[in-house]
Amino acid sequence: MRPRKITRRSLFKTVAAGGAVAAAVGVLSGCSHTPSDPSPEPVVVDEDSAVSVTDSFESVTLDMAPESSWTLPLGNVLHPAEGSWIPVTSAGSSATPMVKGSALSLATGQLSVVVPEPLGAAATTVIYDVRCSDELYAWVELDLVSRAWRLYASSFSEGALSGETKTLWEGTADFDPAPFAVSGDCVIWQVQPSTSGSKTAEHSFCYLWHAGAADAKAVVESPGRFATAPTVSDGVVVLAPRVRAEEGTFYGVTAYALSDDLSTTIDQLVMPQGVRPFRACRVGERFLVSVEASYSSGGLLGQMGTYMGTSSAGFVKLALEPSECGCGKGDRFLIKRNSSYLLVDLAAKTYGLLASMDRAVDYGEFPARVGSCELFVTFSTVKDPSTGYPASVSVRTFRL
Repeated sequence: MRPRKITRRSLFKTVAAGGAVAAAVGVLSGCSHTPSDPSPEPVVVDEDSAVSVTDSFESVTLDMAPESSWTLPLGNVLHPAEGSWIPVTSAGSSATPMVKGSALSLATGQLSVVVPEPLGAAATTVIYDVRCSDELYAWVELDLVSRAWRLYASSFSEGALSGETKTLWEGTADFDPAPFAVSGDCVIWQVQPSTSGSKTAEHSFCYLWHAGAADAKAVVESPGRFATAPTVSDGVVVLAPRVRAEEGTFYGVTAYALSDDLSTTIDQLVMPQGVRPFRACRVGERFLVSVEASYSSGGLLGQMGTYMGTSSAGFVKLALEPSECGCGKGDRFLIKRNSSYLLVDLAAKTYGLLASMDRAVDYGEFPARVGSCELFVTFSTVKDPSTGYPASVSVRTFRL
């Protein structure tokens, strides 16, 4: 049985809350890629087959100054985006609403409240997560008591919603709140069973919806949970569904073309048996994949670290504990450490440290970009030097 979806019969059912109307979107059955699709052999190679950044590359001093910097109120959390607007979850001024959906303009540094309160009528409903492009704004609302959730989307322009808000999906506690991404005029999300619910044996699905469409499409099916959240960069969507299910537990880090709604597979990296990728995205023609634990088998890709490359061309590895998803441009990769970043240049065979903001080491810096980008965006919670308590959120941009 598939997770609960909004059917064509519910297409004209609307939900009104606070003067807003959410119209339901139907879902077309059938997937571009199903568990029976053929997948390459798992990549199991010797642990010494990849060049190590810290062992073989030259350490250099970076000459990178911020292009822009802004200070936001405490309680703002930025999320990855590809355009000139960055989605932000903002702490409410009181318990109701607890969280607001906002957006930060990279042109002006202006923070705009986009969704001031949840559409859900229950007092226990909160805005759980947000994403946006320069055309669309999407968010998940979660009932903290029942664990029921909904995914909404609306056209977006100049820091405000425009047009009708659509309900893309609704789920119960048996399914996790959807990991999702927004790119251009489309939303991509995954619906997968919770590890503690009553639907753990069900398959997971990835869906795609274009602004203005009456239906979303089921595009990728996974016989089990996806290993990573969807990421999008340069028109390429990266997912990590289960593959080769009849042979064991294998995850296929897969790059799909967004231009044809994920019908075309650009490249696939099948991880060794039992090895679960932690983060995955695409920078240019290379995968950027991290593994958060060392496995007793699996060779190179079964060891903790971050890997840059492809199964055909080989990999460069950064043998450090991974954190957030990385990004980069061309041969340059920016990878987060505990409280800073390493800029790795594969062509020059160098690496350098991009330090965190002063008084932000305890909390660390976090990226608001993923995959290919030219303007890197990072944010951190900064402490007041006189009290030692968190005081504000610092946002910086760097040109790669």
